[in-house]
Amino acid sequence: MNDQSSNVGSNTPSRRDFLKQSAVVAGSVAGLASSARAFAGGSDVIRVGLIGCGGRGTGAAAQALRADKGVQLVAMGDAFADRLSSSHSTLKAQKDLADRVQVDNDHRFVGIDAYKSVIEASDVVLLTTPPHFRPAQLKAAIEAGKHVFCEKPVAVDGPGVRSVIETAKLAAEKNLTIVSGLCWRYHHGKRAAFERIHGGEIGDITSMRCSYLTGGLWTHPRQPSWSDFEFQLRNWLYYTYLSGDHITEQHIHSLDKMGWAMKDQTPIRASGTGGRQTRLDPIYGHIYDHFAVEYEYENGVRAFSRCRQQDGCQNDVTDHIYGTKGFMDVMGHKQYDYAGNLVWRFKGNGGNMYQIEHDEMFAALRAGKTINNGDYMAKSTLMAVMGRMAAYTGKTITWQQALNSKEDLTPASYDFGPMDMPKVPMPGITPFA
Repeated sequence: MNDQSSNVGSNTPSRRDFLKQSAVVAGSVAGLASSARAFAGGSDVIRVGLIGCGGRGTGAAAQALRADKGVQLVAMGDAFADRLSSSHSTLKAQKDLADRVQVDNDHRFVGIDAYKSVIEASDVVLLTTPPHFRPAQLKAAIEAGKHVFCEKPVAVDGPGVRSVIETAKLAAEKNLTIVSGLCWRYHHGKRAAFERIHGGEIGDITSMRCSYLTGGLWTHPRQPSWSDFEFQLRNWLYYTYLSGDHITEQHIHSLDKMGWAMKDQTPIRASGTGGRQTRLDPIYGHIYDHFAVEYEYENGVRAFSRCRQQDGCQNDVTDHIYGTKGFMDVMGHKQYDYAGNLVWRFKGNGGNMYQIEHDEMFAALRAGKTINNGDYMAKSTLMAVMGRMAAYTGKTITWQQALNSKEDLTPASYDFGPMDMPKVPMPGITPFA
């Protein structure tokens, strides 16, 4: 019915053999892979590990547990012990999940490298750390033979996106699942709307417009014991090297719908503007608070995007796809002709997209099938990075320039010590790298 179905593989090994490929043999109990252990009712236990124990990670863990009664959360990892403890307590407090949160003290890993131990202990890994860490963690999980739920975005720069593209190819070769946190692609109403778009119901696409205008998000005031790096990591939203800026971290959802409409054909160039107008306090790091970017496709289609995180302003989170016959209000699941007549409206239940993506992932694993969202999650991430580059530099940036960019935002060190505050990008001054 939609692009999602094309990502489901046709290989159908037995369920036990399929899960065994991601099992870890360790210690004196090495002889029996946990994915082959019997669970109540005769189903196999699927061991899940959580990497990144913030709010999104805690939610993803709960959704994984609710997706399949044979799932157990067996390992957790985070840079900070307090975040891990809070997440664990939250999950244990949920009565329908508590008995399957089986994370003993030996499987609670703290530190930047905690992901390595979580991967080793798990069959399925949930990657919900700040986006900067995603390429390395995804690569490690796939190389280790583990299935992955991977939050968006999947990188913050060109080298990171290139790494994810290669890792997604490796996952396909190894018959491993990668489910993306670009959750609108799992919403029933959006799927129905895009099925109509792809079926030609609005005619040939001529232009697109998307908005993600919201207020501000959370901050964590600095504590006396925190180093520069700890302060930045705890407030990762506001540092481009950690989040990719909010055009990448948040507005990617809107841009992903533009890519979805174009059947993941990539734009050829982008130009844009942006700045830092209201969020001037140092707690907001160095990122922008507004962007407006125009994307051009090879067939002449133009996508006009804008995003804003400013308090006290009118919010607008909408997407519209315009065609030769009419247009689709994507968020409203409504199709109109140009006389203003309502042509179609989705009347079903859209469902909880956060839960659906986990339901479909674990159902595929139980059926011995795979889902690989790697291609579109990498393309949508680069689309956002490309727009950021255009706004930061004030230049028109091509897709190939963005993809082949040498801009590597990895810090010199992950030591919890002094770290310089990055400068606010200045169009016309900040160079393209």
